[in-house]
Amino acid sequence: MQISRRGLLAGAAVGGGLLVAWSLWPRDYGVPLTPGRGEWAFGAWLKLGRDGVLTVAVPQLEMGQGISTLLPQVVAAEMGADWRQVAVEPAPVSGAYPNLPLAAKWAPLWMPLASGLADRPDDLVARRWAGEKGFMATADGTSLAAYERPAREAAAAARAMLCMAAGQRWGVDYEQCEAQGGLVMHGSKQLAFAALAEEAARFDPPDPPPLRSNPYQETATVGNPSQPVAYPRLDLPAKVDGSFLFGGDVRLPGMLYAAIRHGPAGDTELAGYDIRAGARALGLKQVVKARGWIAAVADTWWAAERALDALAPRWRTEGRADSGTIDRQLEEALTKGEARRILTRGDGDSNLGAPTVTYRYDLAPATHAMIETASATARMADGRLELWLASQAPAQAREAAAKAVGLSPNDVVLYPLAAGGSFDRRLEHDHAIEAAVIAAEVGAPVQLVWSRWQEMIAGRPRAPLACLASAWTAREDGTPQALRLRVAMPATTKEFGARLFGNKTAVAAREVAATGPDPLAFEGAGTPYGIPALAIDHVAVDVGLSSGRFRGNSHGYLAFIVESFMDELAGRVGREPLSFRMALLGHDPRLAECLQRAARLAEWDGGAGQSGQGIACWRIGDPEGEGPVARIACVATARAGEGGVRVGKLSAAVDLGRVVNLGIARQQIEGGLIFGTSLATGSAVTFADGLPAEAGLGALALPRLDDCPEVVVEVMRGDGPPADPGEIGAVVAAPAIANALNSAAGLRLRRLPLLSEGI
Repeated sequence: MQISRRGLLAGAAVGGGLLVAWSLWPRDYGVPLTPGRGEWAFGAWLKLGRDGVLTVAVPQLEMGQGISTLLPQVVAAEMGADWRQVAVEPAPVSGAYPNLPLAAKWAPLWMPLASGLADRPDDLVARRWAGEKGFMATADGTSLAAYERPAREAAAAARAMLCMAAGQRWGVDYEQCEAQGGLVMHGSKQLAFAALAEEAARFDPPDPPPLRSNPYQETATVGNPSQPVAYPRLDLPAKVDGSFLFGGDVRLPGMLYAAIRHGPAGDTELAGYDIRAGARALGLKQVVKARGWIAAVADTWWAAERALDALAPRWRTEGRADSGTIDRQLEEALTKGEARRILTRGDGDSNLGAPTVTYRYDLAPATHAMIETASATARMADGRLELWLASQAPAQAREAAAKAVGLSPNDVVLYPLAAGGSFDRRLEHDHAIEAAVIAAEVGAPVQLVWSRWQEMIAGRPRAPLACLASAWTAREDGTPQALRLRVAMPATTKEFGARLFGNKTAVAAREVAATGPDPLAFEGAGTPYGIPALAIDHVAVDVGLSSGRFRGNSHGYLAFIVESFMDELAGRVGREPLSFRMALLGHDPRLAECLQRAARLAEWDGGAGQSGQGIACWRIGDPEGEGPVARIACVATARAGEGGVRVGKLSAAVDLGRVVNLGIARQQIEGGLIFGTSLATGSAVTFADGLPAEAGLGALALPRLDDCPEVVVEVMRGDGPPADPGEIGAVVAAPAIANALNSAAGLRLRRLPLLSEGI
């Protein structure tokens, strides 16, 4: 039963009143930051020291996207701090940092029977749940949407308190003081933040805090208004000199090391192992096992890995994942399965008769291929568990680890670390559970590190799918009047939600997902085009392979399908692909402008005459809503040659609304375009008898340095809410490259990765 906000209020009116439980009201979660000697905390977001160092809490996982610079920049700009004195501290799990936009967006996952009560960030239920759970997940490009405003308000309050302290010393109204470059000034007088910190902490902050009108345009140098603000990344120096800590860098006194083996993909159970051979392995301390895995603990990780080779675990697996079987199941579901309608616009496909044209598109499972494999360090002592972990959902990881060892989450301390890449892989917490169980059984600190092979076996790839795209077109110019997508794929988001919020095993989560359909797996399915009628059908199918969140998520496969299909529709009637799209974007002039700018950057020639140019565009976000919207258009130059697809150049124009840090935005867009290129050329994982055929990164056909194309990016000026730059580039590259290959050789490839089935 679905309960909506409207339904709840209507029912309350009939009863003569609305009774809200006391537990639903917001509460104060205290100050999670712990000031050191000579430091004072200003709320949950920042500490200021007598040495002048401003420490900013970052409640999001740094995984290369630059959030450990963006949020401190927001604070420093609003506060008027000196960037050279800004430091970062990963925030502990706390209800003081709720990711409300993501909590509302994922309400169908954590409250499926009444998600209508929590589908807006300002809903009381969403706020209460996110606070109580300490929900601070890093996902779906929500970091700025969730945290820019709270960070600015905290900084503005601290700035006002510093001005109060200075004003009291000088005998002037604090509102007449200014803060800039780490100084509070009034006329010719000035005092450093450091000199005022202790006094300022005694004042009550103003309510509401006095926000600057445009903090990111403030000057960086006192008395020099022509000097622009510069915010270099705070994490780069440590990453260059090797002092930056990732999960595998933790070292504790008396720490042991664990390696692990997981059973084949499917419903797997450990059937046995050679304990005598394992006992002879040098350095082996203990063997720890569970239903679907076995771990060896030793003095070094390599010794543990060699011990597992000697143990030679055997598995009993039902329904072993197999690529051939997956393809057959998708085929059966696509052609004969029962579909549930996810989305209808206009009249959908009713009373239209047979479509003008139908094409099929397929995507193989794609693996995340991040540089750092899963690692976690755990220490269990005196009824208390400590975890050192890189996690995109730290509160859920802490809760799952606590349950695995019979503790309350309040008895678990999670120390957040940065991740060496993720692409949403670190939303999962398998390794946190395993490390906790191993440490509890061994009775000593243990660091668990997955090998690359284990990352491939136990991964959660992007779900495979098959899609029939149908269009009803106008006779005179081929313009689509109606579009229908029939998609056969696992209910991948429901499956993910059952693992993250329900703590289900992989098999149990697939059983939950089998009830389908999965609307969240089709976010953005409305397409950016002004097509009058639209219908999206989902055929939920369990293919025997667990799937998970992936960079770009639904936009990644929908952009490939829709943008490939749009090119094919233009080609059927001999229309130029750019003008064909422009005619359908009258309602979105910003996206139309992206197309024009990308075409100019690439010197677009229409994709004719075997030029090898292909174009694609996409949008993430709802222009009719209040949230951020990201838009992109990309022209790719590519050809099929020896060794696969060769991409020569990617030219992109991007609209991100208001840009907070242009350098980081460019880095993320460029990185996203290269990531999208990897999905076009490789990244697929194939299975035989439950095991992946690809054992490591070298087998995934990822682009090497000399394969990477020239990338040209133009970021448009905008004034809307700041949109995430990390996803938009990743989703547009593959369709642009596919369209370029069609331009180069008349080769229409409808399966990702391209050329996966040969030419």
